Amino acid sequence: MRIPTIHGYIDRRILINFVAEPDVVERIVPSPFRPKIYRGKAIVGICLIRLKHIKPKGLPDLVGVNSENGAHRIAVEWDEDGAIKSGVYIPRRDTSLKLNSIAGGRFFPGKHYLAKFNVEEKDENYHVSFKSSDATEISIDARKTTRFNQQSIFETLENASLFFEKGDLGYSPNGSNFDGLQLKAYKWEVQPLEVSNVKSSFFENKDIFPDGSIAFDNALLMTQVEHEWKSAISK
Repeated sequence: MRIPTIHGYIDRRILINFVAEPDVVERIVPSPFRPKIYRGKAIVGICLIRLKHIKPKGLPDLVGVNSENGAHRIAVEWDEDGAIKSGVYIPRRDTSLKLNSIAGGRFFPGKHYLAKFNVEEKDENYHVSFKSSDATEISIDARKTTRFNQQSIFETLENASLFFEKGDLGYSPNGSNFDGLQLKAYKWEVQPLEVSNVKSSFFENKDIFPDGSIAFDNALLMTQVEHEWKSAISK
């Protein structure tokens, strides 16, 4: 599926990241993808992103649309033209915008579930939750901090930033194919978040992630990022 280059602004992007057992993640990642392993663990997570003025590049901001969105992500790699490529596999996307839920998978990449979001942001504290049309639920509470999680598998903010910056190409299931979409951020700067609460009915589903197979690792924040979305060749 090919779409025009999309331009807009990331008003706020929160990445909630987990480590998981590779053999568990292998069962939910379809071919040609495989889990990208970092120090013996697969990396999965949730992207909670507020987009503003989203529209085809070249059009004025006033015609753009705004939305809250959630994406469950799995860091993956695959073989392509004799090289190993990396990105993210996105098993599901959720959105506050009805247009996205109607057009997703038809006119732009990835099926989107319509969800009701609850967002509170005050004094560098963040609460984001949603309940989707199929009852999938997310809830996080976090605050901005200057200290990266010392227990993280990545050890430093710089290591985590580099890992997730390389995951700018995402593939979503669409029938028997996978629609590709690449994020081009005009700047890449992340800040650490301290998380006091995180819940995900997807990652807490014991049929997918048995007890002990997944654990919270770290959270990152990006704000006020001008960006573009570009189509990638479907797989």
